[in-house]
Order: sequence, then structure tokens, then C-alpha cells
Amino acid sequence: MKILITGTAGFIGFHLAEQLLNFGHEVVGIDMVNDYYETKLKKDRLFHSGIRWGHHMSKGKRSFKHKGYIFYKCNLENKVGIDEIFKKEQPQVVCHLAAQAGVRYSIENPDAYIKSNLIGFQNIIEACRAFNIKNFSYASSSSVYGGNQSLPFSENDRVDNPISLYAATKKSNELVAFTYSHLYGISTTGLRFFTVYGPWGRPDMALFLFVKAILSGESINVFNNGNMLRDFTYIDDIVEGIIRVIENPAQIPEETTVLNPTKAPYKIYNIGNNNPVKLMDFIYAIEKSLGKKFKINYLPIQPGDVSKTYANVDSLANELGYRPATPIKVGIDNFLNWYLEYYK
Repeated sequence: MKILITGTAGFIGFHLAEQLLNFGHEVVGIDMVNDYYETKLKKDRLFHSGIRWGHHMSKGKRSFKHKGYIFYKCNLENKVGIDEIFKKEQPQVVCHLAAQAGVRYSIENPDAYIKSNLIGFQNIIEACRAFNIKNFSYASSSSVYGGNQSLPFSENDRVDNPISLYAATKKSNELVAFTYSHLYGISTTGLRFFTVYGPWGRPDMALFLFVKAILSGESINVFNNGNMLRDFTYIDDIVEGIIRVIENPAQIPEETTVLNPTKAPYKIYNIGNNNPVKLMDFIYAIEKSLGKKFKINYLPIQPGDVSKTYANVDSLANELGYRPATPIKVGIDNFLNWYLEYYK
């Protein structure tokens, strides 16, 4: 298949593109490569996939490594540019992963989330309608569960009370996707990711920040005085879940549900490890792997953050035959091997 992926300079999009290319699919990648975090890492991900950064990236750049990969530098808010790429490339499937990420940053810079996560999302899903693409999946987030105290988080839980703007934009994406499924018959599947980590990860995420600090002899900030529970999910498990969704687009259900009252081809899946870890145990695992001790600053919980995440993945397991299971130690060791090599 020819699969268009947004965010292929990003953490998840890069890994997904690599795996799909290895499976023999064609990939059309789109990314703005903004400076939310170091652009060098994003460009190095692209180079690893065979994309040399240079002039005229908006016209499309072919990979020197994968003959089936072409990359476009394009802003999600650029509707004309997005439509031109869809018209030229005629993808069969779209997986929309690009977004302005980060719960805490959404408090500092809300405009970035409105532009990328709302306007950008609308441009992508509208392009799917305009160019008759019926298989559309997209990144949602465990953040949509807000302060939900019912554990583990189920796709059937109410998610009407987001406690960050980031979470609100992701919930909005799910609502827009349902409407497009209902009105136009587009098969849409939302993917609620749970704390993704692994090689080539995002520098603003906990594991990256912690490892950088411990190797530099700096202290780390641990919020909510360490009383956090996170369903850390390894990147390979996330990618496998996405591929299962791409290969099995949402169908019209036989019966209506709370999530799907009009029997639209619409689906939501949690993709998490289904095995939450105490933040302090996660920190101890890093210390053990590196043979070093952290200097810790214990701080109150930050606005917009949640204390616990825990994914119920029964739908993923029962319907797509997959249950993420990479142990924390394996994932941390793989990340450390990459980090030490990449940063020398």
C-alpha cells in the first residue's frame, strides 16, 4: 500500500515509517520539523531513513535508502500545501501522527496547539474526504482520560473533563473523526498512546530528561513528590499496534455503543503496556542500569498533569490479537544503548 504518515521526523512517526518500509509498503512522509525540541534529532531521524536535509524539501525528497519513501516538509496549517501533496501522491491510507505534543507546554503556548492539533487535524481529515481515502488513523492520547480515577482506563470511560489544553485538543480530534465517519463513511481509528519511550525518543520526555541529568551529574525534578504511576509503553509495541490498526480499519459495528451510537465506521483503541510502574521504580531501574544515583528535587504536581495512567487493552487484544508486553528493563536498556551511542 501507499501510506501517508504525518510526523515522520517525530519519534513515533519515524519508527512507524521505518517498519512499514521494511515490510515493503510505500510511505509518503510529512513533517514541519519545528523547533519544539532540537531539530538536529529530527533531521538525524530523517537521515537514518535516507532523507538528506536540504533545499526544496516542500517539493518532495526521495530517500537514498528506501526507494519507496518520499518526504515533504509542510506545515499542517498549510491547507493548500497539504492538498497538493494528497493530489500528487494519491495515498491509499493515512496515519496522522503529527501534532504539537506535551501537556506542560500547552499551558505556556496554547496557540501552537490550536493551530497544529485543531486546524492541522482538520486539514488532514478533510483531505481524506476530498481525495476519497477511507482508511484514516490518528494519534490521540491517554491524556484524554483527565483526572479519571477508575483504573485501568477503558475506551468506554467518559472523557469529557480534560485537565490540559493538549488533552482537550486530542478529545476534539476524536469528536471530529466520529463526525467524518458518520457523514462520509471514512473509517477512522483513534489511538490513545500511553507514555511512549525508547530509542530516538523525545527529549522532553521523562526517560530522556532523567538519563541526560544523571550522566551530567545534574539533579532531576520529580513531581507530585514521586507519587506517580505511569503505563510506560515501548516504541516497538506502539508501532505494532498502529500497524494492526492500519491493516484492520474500523468497520461498521453490528450494534450501537456509547462510543458509537450511529454505527459509524469509527473506533478508539488504547495502546499501553497494561502494566503501570511507579515513577520511583522507573527511576531506580535507570539507576541500576547505569550504576549511578540521581540527585532528586521533589516537587508538587504540575497543572494539567495526572497522577496515574493505566491502559485497559482488552479491545486491542480481543479485536486485533495484540497485547503490548515489552518489560521496562528491556526498554530502558535499549534506550540507554541508543543514547550512549548517539550522544557519544
